[in-house]
Amino acid sequence: MNLVPKGLTTGANRRSFIKKGLAAAGAATAGAGLLAGAQANSGQMTQGDAAILRFHAALEILETDFWVQYNELGGVQDSELPGGSGNPIYTAKLAILDADMAQYIHDNTEDEFTHQNFINAYLASKGANRVSLEQFRTLPGSTATGSSGKPRLTNLMQLTLDTSWWTRYRSRTKNPDLNPNFPFPQAIPGLATGQFPGIPRSDADLSPDAHIQAIANTAGFHFATVEQGGNSLYPQHAQRVTSVEVLRILLSIGPTETAHFQTWQDKAGNAVPLTDPTNGLVFPNLNAPPFGGQDFRTNLIMPEPCPFLSPSLPVCSIIRPTETERAATNALTFLTAMGLFVGQTPGFFEFMGELAAFADAAKRGM
Repeated sequence: MNLVPKGLTTGANRRSFIKKGLAAAGAATAGAGLLAGAQANSGQMTQGDAAILRFHAALEILETDFWVQYNELGGVQDSELPGGSGNPIYTAKLAILDADMAQYIHDNTEDEFTHQNFINAYLASKGANRVSLEQFRTLPGSTATGSSGKPRLTNLMQLTLDTSWWTRYRSRTKNPDLNPNFPFPQAIPGLATGQFPGIPRSDADLSPDAHIQAIANTAGFHFATVEQGGNSLYPQHAQRVTSVEVLRILLSIGPTETAHFQTWQDKAGNAVPLTDPTNGLVFPNLNAPPFGGQDFRTNLIMPEPCPFLSPSLPVCSIIRPTETERAATNALTFLTAMGLFVGQTPGFFEFMGELAAFADAAKRGM
């Protein structure tokens, strides 16, 4: 089984690479220089703990990048998060999902900045290399009014969203850890089959009315789709780290991702039912069949109890999934399939693939 997602390799032998260690990366990729010599100072942090934290640092940098784009156009622009100037039409459409959307976007963005900065600083304090993705900041962003126009790491204009978390967290009988092949239905099937913007690509996207509302709806579901990933990844990796202090970091940051997910799940439920006249994307009424009913009302934002650890045990309200096998690789595959990295360089995929491979190789006590 490959350690990196399909399409992320460029011919390097992963098993040999891991066996020989980080120094063997040489000049294989544009990002290899950041990996070479990135081992933790022995006695301060295990290589496995450092690998897990580096992967999280990279993901938090990527998450910060796309939240900044959302904040520039639809959040609160202030001295805490300078850069954009806001787009009144887009902001108004987001406010239909919740009147406080601009403030929530701002605060989520600030949270991600603190996560990336703290994890990188902690790595440095333990003699491990920080993670930087600045050489990959080459993607063009939105040209709509309000955007800063600076280069990006992520692409919010060709999103393909897996919204099966909507039914997964409402299922009382299935758990992806115990039922890995169960096809949880999509809340918004159309989002899983095309490429759609979560922000206005230009001012041309600000009309017609149903089109810009569909973009705001897509953003609402994108927020929850990403945050439910972090909601699982932190407890997944907490099971693999050795240091109690690193465990404390993961157990302290992880719940904020859960808070983000619960907030955005609530707002996604307010997405306006409509059909985008420009591309046919349908946002159905989620309170009507095939959803609706006792377990699928849009105001049900607490996880429904489901089987946990063993079908022989009572059901329990939990985060799911939390299985640790290939957690980093699966997270990277998930984000790649989302379209966040459309247009990125081969070096970016190689670098992120190596970070995921090392994180997945980490074992508690090793």
